[in-house]
Amino acid sequence: MYDPTVARLTYRALLGRRRAAILFVLPALLIVIAIAVRTFSGADDQVASDVLGGFAIATIVPLIGVIAGTGAIGPEIDDGSIVYLLAKPLKRPTIIFTKLIVAVAVTMAFSAIPTLIAGYILNGNGQQIAVAYTIAALVASIAYSALFLLLGTVSRHAVVIGLVYALVWETLFGSLVPGARTLSVQQWALALAQKVGGDGIITSDVKLPTAVALLAAVTVAATWYAGQKLRTLTIAGDE
Repeated sequence: MYDPTVARLTYRALLGRRRAAILFVLPALLIVIAIAVRTFSGADDQVASDVLGGFAIATIVPLIGVIAGTGAIGPEIDDGSIVYLLAKPLKRPTIIFTKLIVAVAVTMAFSAIPTLIAGYILNGNGQQIAVAYTIAALVASIAYSALFLLLGTVSRHAVVIGLVYALVWETLFGSLVPGARTLSVQQWALALAQKVGGDGIITSDVKLPTAVALLAAVTVAATWYAGQKLRTLTIAGDE
């Protein structure tokens, strides 16, 4: 189910000069903000939670998920280079699964690790806040990567759609419309963080069992459907 050659090509595409610049800027910005907040506010649990929840989980994780998830396959479909992979004796679900693993790894590396570092800078992991939000970033990375990888297979405007979902649906509607939070990867991830973090510091509008079930269902369904969509692509000689 995992192909090293596909993985190597995907890593090369994602960590190319332009994409890598964006990937490094966002975590660096989080660290800079954490240092500034700690300098001016000191170690405060609630402030640390606000920064990690409001910026790391709500902004950085989904944005990096969009870049990694759509970038793992979208550009190859757009420029036609995907035909070279499809011409190889590889099962198409294997291609999708490999690209998902790469997208998840990149998203985790550029979001969860900086979240952990920022958490320790902000309050030294008081109330387990750094660890709690890191766990949220890890699980959200998986779901976002699967969703945005699927978008990359079904639309040439995957980046735009992904940004609308991440920044408009989850951030704007999620803060204004209570019902929208139930369909939010961010809220599902926060349910796990709430379980780990100190009482009352981290909150989620979704119960933990529901959150775990939805995270698993969305990840599996998106990965399966992406594999199905890739099957519909044909190359010369297929017919």
